[in-house]
This record gives sequence, structure tokens and C-alpha cells, in this order.
Amino acid sequence: MNEFNEYVRDIFSEYGEIVIKSMMGGYLVYFNGKLVGDICGNELFLKRTATSDRLLAESELRYPYEGSKTLMHVFDRFEDTDLIAELLEGMYAELPQKKPKKAK
Repeated sequence: MNEFNEYVRDIFSEYGEIVIKSMMGGYLVYFNGKLVGDICGNELFLKRTATSDRLLAESELRYPYEGSKTLMHVFDRFEDTDLIAELLEGMYAELPQKKPKKAK
């Protein structure tokens, strides 16, 4: 894991459990068990929900990686702790639970 991933984990873990998993050249970011975004090329991309669309209306929307079908918010306001708290709380309420793995 790189320094940027550790930076994201350190800041976001103030608000709950953060797990960052390697996936196809990038990383998936989970907050309290729910997928909230991706880290690709030392940038954090957050999923679009009603909360993230409202709170991050000024942020750039981009695809996190080539071939991605999901347009996401580029997040760079790591010093704004009030924003992060409201964002993670709202996104958590709006995102679905992680699907359980099927038994083989």
C-alpha cells in the first residue's frame, strides 16, 4: 500500500472503520463495510449518492480508470473534517450493504 492510501485511511478512520483493498491496479475504499470509492493514481474518487452530489457539487466528476462505467467525484478536501464527517455519514446511509459471497 502506498503513502496516499495510508493518508486516506488515517483521515477517514476518524469517522469509522476504513478498509482499503487492492483491486485491478487500483484500490477499493470501504467505510464500515460499504464501498464508498476508489483510489486510482493517488486520487480518491467517491461514489455518487444524493449526499456526495450535494456536498461535492463543485468537485470534478471523472471516471476513476479507463473502461470505468461509473462517473465519480474527485475528492481533495482532506482538511475539511466537518465535510468528511457529513459526507461519510450520508453516503453510508444511502449506499447498499456489501453483497455476501456465494458459497462454492
